Amino acid sequence: MRTWHNVASLYQIYPRSFRDTNGDGIGDLNGITEKLDYLAWLGVDAIWISPFFVSPLTDFGYDIADYRAIDPTFGGLEDFQKLLEKAHTLDIKVMIDLVPCHTSDQHPWFQEARSSRDNPKRDYYVWRDGRDGNEPNNWHSLSGGSSWEFDEQTNQFYLHSFLKTQPDLNWDNPAVRNEIKNVVRFWFDMGVDGMRVDAIWGISKDPEFGDDSPNPDFNGDPEAYGAFIHDHCKMGPRFQEYLRELASVCDEYDDKQMVFEFYPDEKLGDIYQQYHKVLTAHPKASAFFMEYRQDEWHAEHTGQKIENYLRAADSAKPFFCVGNHDQPRIASRLGMERARALHFLNLLTPGISVMYYGDEIGMTNGELTAEDIQDNFSPANSTIDSRDLERTPMQWDDTQFAGFSSVQPWLPVHTNAIRTNVLRQAMHPDSLLHLHRRLLHLRRSMPILQRGTLEVINTGNGFVLSIKRELGSERAYIYINFADTPQHFFIPEHTEIIASTHPHRSIIRKNGQLTIPSHCGILLLHKGKRLNSRP
Repeated sequence: MRTWHNVASLYQIYPRSFRDTNGDGIGDLNGITEKLDYLAWLGVDAIWISPFFVSPLTDFGYDIADYRAIDPTFGGLEDFQKLLEKAHTLDIKVMIDLVPCHTSDQHPWFQEARSSRDNPKRDYYVWRDGRDGNEPNNWHSLSGGSSWEFDEQTNQFYLHSFLKTQPDLNWDNPAVRNEIKNVVRFWFDMGVDGMRVDAIWGISKDPEFGDDSPNPDFNGDPEAYGAFIHDHCKMGPRFQEYLRELASVCDEYDDKQMVFEFYPDEKLGDIYQQYHKVLTAHPKASAFFMEYRQDEWHAEHTGQKIENYLRAADSAKPFFCVGNHDQPRIASRLGMERARALHFLNLLTPGISVMYYGDEIGMTNGELTAEDIQDNFSPANSTIDSRDLERTPMQWDDTQFAGFSSVQPWLPVHTNAIRTNVLRQAMHPDSLLHLHRRLLHLRRSMPILQRGTLEVINTGNGFVLSIKRELGSERAYIYINFADTPQHFFIPEHTEIIASTHPHRSIIRKNGQLTIPSHCGILLLHKGKRLNSRP
């Protein structure tokens, strides 16, 4: 069984949309187990499964009513144990979601907490009296509007950073921290290899509950989340302390990993410092690099962000992530050619490359009507902002429901499934699927692509992102053309092209100069004595 030290890739699965085996139109754990052979063929080292716990599904699993039980929609504990067993047989690690910032309002803890002010579970959550007949402060939730909901039964407000059905846990209470650590132990003892920790920024708040500052650069709805800087409602003074305490559970086991969900906020200060606070919390914890979610397409800025993240990570294992269940599909945001180049880059950065299900075949945002929308975060069933767009069923083949289910799925299958699917791309060696497979197998076989240092270098062409990877005497070079036209630049001597986004015949090498098509990425390898001159 490989250790986290030599894991090169992580594949995120949104279980509702991956594979339905019982004919109810919703993906399940047995569907994941069925497709593990495909993931092993692809070259995936580990999988990350989004929540499958008991939940009323107001936030599709991120509102947990029982941390230790599986929602019958997805199967049972026995099904999950079979999944673990097969994954480990295939040498695939399994990471699951931990949601420590909040629970469902249907969780027994909250049901007890709201029953009376003197209930022992009352302090598991954040309760406050109103201020002058209004909310305790101006904090706003990610779903819009106030973060405070008035509870008539006990005549106080409770805090919710997300939907009002997701009350925030009070991490200042040691009993809460122990409860969450015991949840981690429960799943680690079962055989889970790692935890992706959701919304960790919310576990520490300003103890004085001061008002958040207005965002001077925001011109939209004053009740929107973006109207504030959020300098009091998150990343409070005990933030790192709580991160270290949670991650320390990994020390009780031989080979467990935690990865924190973290979106740096420019309004809260230097992004490097924010990443550094998370990445230095504990040796067995890391954080996702999530900056690819922005639509910016700029060679220099992309290189700077990658270097800043790696500098902040220091000795921590980096996790580079292109997309996830909360972000529009990369192919829809950037177009297929740019997306292909970004996938190429992401698979060649240090540490662990993270991909979202379906990105390996270039899935795009779903084609949904207002009636199709099920996401409660969507304003008025918006077909523009809904996260359902990136959660449509996996496209396995060109049959009626794309091989996902035998019946109409919970979200409509994209009409492009007839041409964009696993079966079709598996038969074409130049497909995006096969590009992912080649690169994943290269990462597994070439230590330099996992552990080699990374340095952004200057080719003299500002349209080309140029990266040098180095491990011992071995060097690799990555070039990505961000321009809409072919670009020319000089490359080091004694190098050979070992992978590219485009057919090699479209890449021209002459007199030490390389010409590559628009949005093309190439990987060159040099072995031998150290070169004296910079490329």
